Amino acid sequence: MLFALALIPVVALLIFIYVKDKQEKEPIGLLIGLFFAGIAAIIPAVIPELIGDVILEAIFSYTPVLKTLIFTIFIVGPAEELSKFLALWLITWKNKHFDYSYDAIVYAVFVSLGFAGIENVGYVFQHGFGTAILRMFTSVPGHACFAVLMGFFYSRAKYAKLTGSKKSFTTNILLTLFVPSIVHGIYDAIIMSGSASGEAIITGLAALLWLGYVIAMFVVCFIIVIKSSKNDYCIVNLPGEVQTVYRPSIVGTWTCSCGSVNQHNFCGMCGSKRPMDTSWTCPDCGTLSTFKFCGNCGCPNPALQSGTISEE
Repeated sequence: MLFALALIPVVALLIFIYVKDKQEKEPIGLLIGLFFAGIAAIIPAVIPELIGDVILEAIFSYTPVLKTLIFTIFIVGPAEELSKFLALWLITWKNKHFDYSYDAIVYAVFVSLGFAGIENVGYVFQHGFGTAILRMFTSVPGHACFAVLMGFFYSRAKYAKLTGSKKSFTTNILLTLFVPSIVHGIYDAIIMSGSASGEAIITGLAALLWLGYVIAMFVVCFIIVIKSSKNDYCIVNLPGEVQTVYRPSIVGTWTCSCGSVNQHNFCGMCGSKRPMDTSWTCPDCGTLSTFKFCGNCGCPNPALQSGTISEE
């Protein structure tokens, strides 16, 4: 029974995230692989935590609150999120199925909940039924939220890489690591430092602050999932090519309703599709395009031959 209680929230969240993938379902084999990669990510995460705990205990043995704050924010959060990120990166970055923006959230959540699942089983068997219920509504969804934040920026890093935007890629790949790490670290720091204080009033206030933080985090991440699912956009899509990004269109830049200026067929900020009033249909194969050449067969836009548009 305890084993089932430990995994029920994991399964429920995986199903929710999977169902929200409206455009193109990911292969089950890939998702299972990501889940088990998340389980394996426990190992590289635990090593720096054990070493860090010993070192900090020796330095801050008389200041447990400070030790806890440093440990959770600078060691636990980064160590666990970096381990999950490495599993995510190694399996998905060059995977041919990573072709829609929402895919990144699906991948990140499957890795993170593999990690959370095995962690939850350990805690539940150690502490019992009450812990299972508490973690069902806090820690497991918390790991899912860290993954949603990771996936959100991971998809933008992938899009930036494929479109040749080095600055955007660097920014987003750093945010992919930094945001979930700091959010995770603060999540642990609030509740654990309150407990470490040994003062009932401080512990109670920390618990209230933590509850507010958790609710806010859940709301923000739920909104991200809903909007990312609704605005899911293709980041790579040319027949016969595994990872070829949309080329710049023939009509230059356009301004999205969100205010972002783009050259491509989808807004890199919100995922909105470019107005297709400048599109043309290839006379040879019938492919719809907004480029100078058909992405399927290479036929030039008839407007090039007629001189309606220039080749520059």
